[in-house]
Amino acid sequence: MKRLAAVAVGALAIVVLFPATASARTLSQGMCGSAVHHLQHELGLHKYLPASYTPGCYDYRTMQAVMAYQGWARLTRDGVAGPTTQARLKKAVTPRPWTGHRHFAHVEVHKGRQVLLLIGKLGKVRRAIHVSTAAPGHVTPTGHWHVYSKSRMSWSIPFHVWLPWASYIVGGIAMHSFASVPGYPASHGCIRMPAPEARWMYKRTPIGTPVWVK
Repeated sequence: MKRLAAVAVGALAIVVLFPATASARTLSQGMCGSAVHHLQHELGLHKYLPASYTPGCYDYRTMQAVMAYQGWARLTRDGVAGPTTQARLKKAVTPRPWTGHRHFAHVEVHKGRQVLLLIGKLGKVRRAIHVSTAAPGHVTPTGHWHVYSKSRMSWSIPFHVWLPWASYIVGGIAMHSFASVPGYPASHGCIRMPAPEARWMYKRTPIGTPVWVK
């Protein structure tokens, strides 16, 4: 969008085009610059990205972080930081766990928001990550589980697919990396995570870590 302004020069009126304000700019994958850097800084403040992750280009990891924020804020999860998403993010607060001030490390999976929270030992959110849980016709079971098995590369026998960075929580259900983590529930029951976050999570959820799914 651009603003119009008429400038009188002698007897003529010249129309001058001014670019739209930066605050109304829509940011999406492939864009680079100070506006993207600022967006990444805001996402890092609220744990949707690591605080140090501000490359200044809107990459896949940034898109997934935007989707995590949109899911938590109950906005459409499209991974595009439009004016509404940017305005809401400026007023956002860091996600709070539903488990309250439980002073032990654990994971919460919020199926309704498609967001996973990693909670630290002091009961504070360390990261908020966009996920994709079970598609219609499949089930990601709710309940209190724990990581009982881990594999950097696991083969799913029933679905014939590799599951990188898999942490199993109940039966064959795992938190794992997957190439497609869309803005809607799409898995066969597992908790899909974007690759950059899956590896990070794998290292911070040892066997025995409680995982609460709601």
